[in-house]
Amino acid sequence: MSHSPDLAAVLDECRRFPGLFQTLHLATCQPDGQPEASYAAYVEHQGCYYVYTSELSAHTANLAASGRCSVLFIESEDQARHLFARRRLTLQCAATACPRGSAEFDLILDRFVEQFGAFMAMLRKLGDFHLYRLQPLSGAYVAGFAQAYTLQGVGLSEIRHRSEQGHRSPDRSTALALDAAAQG
Repeated sequence: MSHSPDLAAVLDECRRFPGLFQTLHLATCQPDGQPEASYAAYVEHQGCYYVYTSELSAHTANLAASGRCSVLFIESEDQARHLFARRRLTLQCAATACPRGSAEFDLILDRFVEQFGAFMAMLRKLGDFHLYRLQPLSGAYVAGFAQAYTLQGVGLSEIRHRSEQGHRSPDRSTALALDAAAQG
């Protein structure tokens, strides 16, 4: 029996998933290749994620140097049906600095203040903070066992079920059984 997921429904779920979070996990790389894991509060606008980061944070220098990063949204451990199958969205992004005083900067910082309040209004005044636009270029969404998808295309509008790749099981039934066990 073949099971084909409703890709439109999965894409819709994937697009709503980041809205469950106020922060994102951020992976950057130092110029010498050393990886750096961090997190930042974010605002979404027109399919991009914006972070406002301090020069005191290693990821700020890494974003400036490389212009790229990876972003992770992941279901909390206490919310997950199974620890080994936490829902997650990973995005490969281009990172672009938004100049202070530009229309984009002002619009997004207004959104940060709306979302995060008076504390953000104070941070806005600090000159060592920089606004970065993280534009997703490709991604992967995992909704559970045997439910892995790749995202690509304009606005990540193309979704593909990664059914051709498996966990080296003789058949797909093992992955489906894992998913059923995780739900039960």
